[in-house]
Amino acid sequence: MEEVEWTPRQPRAEDLRVGLISWAGSYLTYETYKNTVTATAKGLGRRQTWEILVSNEHDTQAVVRLRSLQGLYLLCEADGSLCYGRPRTSHHGCFLIRFHRNGQWTLQCIISGRYLESDGEDVFCTSRVLSAYHMWTPRPALHVHVILFSPLNHCYARADPTMGRVWVDAPIPCLEECGFLLHFQDGCYHLETSAHTFLSHLDRLVSQPSTQTAFHMQVRPGGLVALSDGEGGMLYPQGTRLLLSLGSNPHGGEEWFILQHCPTWVSLMSKTRKFFSVIYDVEVCAASEHISPMSLFQFECDNETPALQLRSTNGCYLAQRRHRAVMADGHPMECETFFRMHWNCGRILLQSPNGRFLGIAANGLLMASATIPGPNEEFGIRLANRPFLALRGRYGYVGTSSEHDLLQCNMDQPDCIHLLPCRQGIYHFQAQGGSFWSITSFGTFRPWGKFALNFCIELQGSNLLTVLAPNGFYMRSDRSGTLLADSEDITKECIWEF
Repeated sequence: MEEVEWTPRQPRAEDLRVGLISWAGSYLTYETYKNTVTATAKGLGRRQTWEILVSNEHDTQAVVRLRSLQGLYLLCEADGSLCYGRPRTSHHGCFLIRFHRNGQWTLQCIISGRYLESDGEDVFCTSRVLSAYHMWTPRPALHVHVILFSPLNHCYARADPTMGRVWVDAPIPCLEECGFLLHFQDGCYHLETSAHTFLSHLDRLVSQPSTQTAFHMQVRPGGLVALSDGEGGMLYPQGTRLLLSLGSNPHGGEEWFILQHCPTWVSLMSKTRKFFSVIYDVEVCAASEHISPMSLFQFECDNETPALQLRSTNGCYLAQRRHRAVMADGHPMECETFFRMHWNCGRILLQSPNGRFLGIAANGLLMASATIPGPNEEFGIRLANRPFLALRGRYGYVGTSSEHDLLQCNMDQPDCIHLLPCRQGIYHFQAQGGSFWSITSFGTFRPWGKFALNFCIELQGSNLLTVLAPNGFYMRSDRSGTLLADSEDITKECIWEF
């Protein structure tokens, strides 16, 4: 088989959304029941999230529309007031965005020529004279667990805990070291590695966040970002080894990265505790007792359907072929690469397009042969590039608050949940201080338990999961802000982005 080059996935809609922060530190917000737009919210939630739809872009400016998660648009009326709805003409709702050197944006109504501004509460378009009140700071609204892809070098950023550096040299983002947590604080960003160190202005990884780990971010529609120190230094790959460090002379746009949600990579194990691996370029065999790069598969799933694709590090997808064999030679649009997934207590069953279930043949090869699944068709599955979870639900991230002793689900920033694998699909949840998650008789959680409890994780999408808590109920987010485990069925509030 000819070698297939790894193709980065196209940005998803959620990768391209932003929140817009006014000069007063509040977010542009659409008020669902009033058909108005304000700037009073202090955090980034669903009503503060906007998709930037570009119709024309050129260097330092672009013509765009802003669309809310409800599918309605930000509209400027003739009297300078703002509402949201559907455009009535081809230019209604169009704004000219100018990208300023300090990373801020200005939005000018195409029809009236007036700038979008806020007085700290209300939002309007009345002035044609640019001032500080017209400045908006974009904040990427995607999940904080991200990867950074360099379009110029065709590689991903990778933390090196041994050397204490970050290199832009990973052709495939399958390692946990390719994932970073993007913390937003006081208008700046801090890049935390999977080992919980921080990238600093001195090009080294340090143990604690500080002013030396704070970077300014320039954002462009389409998921492009560039990081700087605010004093003229830009972060870009340098030298023959592509060390990610500050410099003042990037060439050809090498300071720009595509910011994307960290993908999910998994390993699969048969009932004989052998890992699935791709051998002889395309055959899939359960024969290895140890994980290797050829034992890793990217978990790609349409969030609307249970159709799953598994992408190998050889760049191809698992596909059902002749004689019911499953080979790693598929392409993304082939119907033979889509498998239906079923869950049984943390173990996964995969059903091929012909209706048969995948199982392990006597020679160890992966085959689609069983019409009725049994133990041979149940596979263990483990997150391969996630030593921790950062969970986001309908109302925010899961974390601790100084105002509550119970775990909350409406936080602006997440607490890391360290995963201690117990058995396939079952994990212990460990809090940041080393204690364990505990559950009360009311189905609420505290982060300072002394004993490890079993939590069952089941993947529901490319970056979505459900958690079955030790009390037998699904964990869900609640409008009150308290994290609960009291749902017998999987509802929208039980789905967690990770």
